[in-house]
Amino acid sequence: MTGILPIDKPAGITSFGAVARMRKILNMKKIGHAGTLDPMATGVLPILIGSATRFLDYLPCKDKRYTAIIQLGFTTDTLDTTGEILTRCAQTVTRPELDEAVNCFLGKIRQLPPMYSAVQKDGVRLYELARKGETVEREEREVEIYALHIDSFDESAQEFCLDVACSAGTYIRTLADDIGKKLGCGACLAGLRRTEGSGFKLAACYSMEEVAEYAAQGHLEKRIIPIEDALSFYPAVYVSQKQAVRFSNGGELALDRLKGNYTAGLYRIFDPEDCFLGLGEADMQAGVMKAKKVLSN
Repeated sequence: MTGILPIDKPAGITSFGAVARMRKILNMKKIGHAGTLDPMATGVLPILIGSATRFLDYLPCKDKRYTAIIQLGFTTDTLDTTGEILTRCAQTVTRPELDEAVNCFLGKIRQLPPMYSAVQKDGVRLYELARKGETVEREEREVEIYALHIDSFDESAQEFCLDVACSAGTYIRTLADDIGKKLGCGACLAGLRRTEGSGFKLAACYSMEEVAEYAAQGHLEKRIIPIEDALSFYPAVYVSQKQAVRFSNGGELALDRLKGNYTAGLYRIFDPEDCFLGLGEADMQAGVMKAKKVLSN
């Protein structure tokens, strides 16, 4: 089996843990995932199966969408409710104050990656250092918040639900912490659900239980999305059988011997029988279609 299966990751396991479960269900070793989720987070997690793992970096849509539950009034070392409480504040925030603070984070902003994250520092994951009680300097990163909407606000509990559409690399825990700082009362993430990611929506995802059931019934393969469909953003190019063999072996194809007009960029390459071969990259200066990522080798 080769392709992508979007799952609804349950809470309590890491993305790596979800991949480990999928390996057992499918009895396959070559499985990966797109877009890491923390153990407390649930929602969209695209699982790449077989040779589809080679195309992870070429999935065209990196943007994400989340529903976040944010608790005001205290901060923790992990920036979410799983951590140790660092500060408490009895300040009561009103809805107008919350609206004003949240709106400050629309557009391009700078974020400091949290210590409890998979970002590497000198080859070591930050969360590994954080578990040892260490804190190191980190560089701020530019991310973009496309949309922010407060779905609900429980003023008595000082808790609100926030819908966030953002660029890849955005830390929602950091966003929650920064909103708390803006309000002066502190805040942390109490719940997180990814509703869109890597071009997939939550409605198209399967639970782990459904995946196991479909696999047991022998019906799972038809639910796997072909990798060429997930890469449909890139134009299709059909080549002859001889060109297909050359491309599959990593060889370049002369653009003037391919049908159509080309510009620099990536293309999906298919053989005469409509079988996906991989991604080619048109090099206009050299006049060739390079084998950027081949499916079969």
